[in-house]
Amino acid sequence: MTAEENDVKILTIDTSSNCSSVSLSDGSTLLGECILGEDRSNSGRLLESVSGLLKAAKLTPEGLDAFAVSLGPGSFTGVRVGIATVKGLALATGKPVVGFSSLAMLAMNLPFSSHPVAPMYDARKGEVYAALYRCGSLPETLRSDAVIGPKEFLSGIVKPTIFVGDGAVRYRELIVSTLGELAIFPPWHANLPRACAGAVIAHEAALSGKFTPLALLNPTYLRASEAEIAKRRRDGL
Repeated sequence: MTAEENDVKILTIDTSSNCSSVSLSDGSTLLGECILGEDRSNSGRLLESVSGLLKAAKLTPEGLDAFAVSLGPGSFTGVRVGIATVKGLALATGKPVVGFSSLAMLAMNLPFSSHPVAPMYDARKGEVYAALYRCGSLPETLRSDAVIGPKEFLSGIVKPTIFVGDGAVRYRELIVSTLGELAIFPPWHANLPRACAGAVIAHEAALSGKFTPLALLNPTYLRASEAEIAKRRRDGL
């Protein structure tokens, strides 16, 4: 594989949690990243961040090779905003898109870990979005993404495991009381989802030509939204 083939310019967006981010990468080089705090559903700020990163790198959307976006699980509104933004950019430029799991992205905050990584988002309602990955240069799924009660998720863990994400923060006491010394927690900064970690996944997918058709670029919610639940109740389902 030549150096030119590795130089894939990708704009990556993550809006799956309380802290959304945008990254711009060229191959294995991070050109810039913007973290937006809790205004994950503010599409105006998201587009401003995209514009600012491109301007700083002296690039245009047409000058990119691909776009990438986290598909969830996570915030229903946030995930929709991120996917809609990337779809719009892809349609305007004709560039391909890579979609990836937000939990896999979070796990990649800890590449080459000697222990499995359990990314956890607080899903509320006493549940978490969680999975289990072996993280080398890329995440390898050990337990698929799921929405699950934290006790049930922990019951399947029998080896030292690294817990990361706001779900791990919220349920830390439960995790420790259940698993004891098997539970490992990284420094606080690793709990922050980073679009640049998703860019690592997207870069490998782009090199392999594994792009996501726009028609299949849909949110991964794992459970019905409050609106859907309410509709089912009204319909007697």
